[in-house]
Amino acid sequence: MTTEAASGHPGGSLSAIDIITTLYFYKMRHKPDSPEWDDRDRFVLSKGHAAPALYAALAESGYFPVSELNKFRHINSFLEGHPCRKRVPGVDVSTGSLGQGLSVACGIAAGGKLDKRPFRVYALLGDGENQEGQVWEAAMAAAHYKLDNLTALIDRNGLQIDGPTEKVMALEPLELKWASFGWNVIRINGHDFTEISAALDSAEKMKDKPTIIIANTTKGKGISFMEGIREFHGKPLTQEQLCEALKELV
Repeated sequence: MTTEAASGHPGGSLSAIDIITTLYFYKMRHKPDSPEWDDRDRFVLSKGHAAPALYAALAESGYFPVSELNKFRHINSFLEGHPCRKRVPGVDVSTGSLGQGLSVACGIAAGGKLDKRPFRVYALLGDGENQEGQVWEAAMAAAHYKLDNLTALIDRNGLQIDGPTEKVMALEPLELKWASFGWNVIRINGHDFTEISAALDSAEKMKDKPTIIIANTTKGKGISFMEGIREFHGKPLTQEQLCEALKELV
């Protein structure tokens, strides 16, 4: 997608894809033939620049034809660089302004509680987003209102657009910080489907507390020359690089 568009964010999409895959094909209740089903589980891609990963999951789930993916970021395509609820079937929240997704997820979860709906809410954050004050306001509110129908996940790949997170603005100890805000905290390998599935199952059983899953991941996962390289945060591959990457992924 990003190579065809000569634009986009492949590195953070690859670090998040195993998490998103597990959500859409294992955990979440959703109906591609009825995107607005009232009792569907909701997903908020707070790190909206990882839209290619979300679009791939939505297309493979049946929300729209897979052939549309090659039009990503093209003029007149509904697949914009960041998810748009008004245009993309299956997208619950328009995102892109970092730091805001968890607040929206809290509102949806609180609404579900008030309406006594059975759905759960999942929000995927980039680790750099934890440098935003609004994230911690939302974290405080979610614990205060005991939003146990909310699970947040952090794509902890350690890199943001300006470099390593620990050099830009240190985040650790993340587990202690989230626990101190009243959250149930789980740390996993974000590329191990067994660990991701087990963490999501555990979160669903938690009562009176929201859960945060800190998923240790690798930017550009699965492609040797992309792994852990900051430049691929927002740098698409050339056609030659794409050919090499696809060979490694097969």
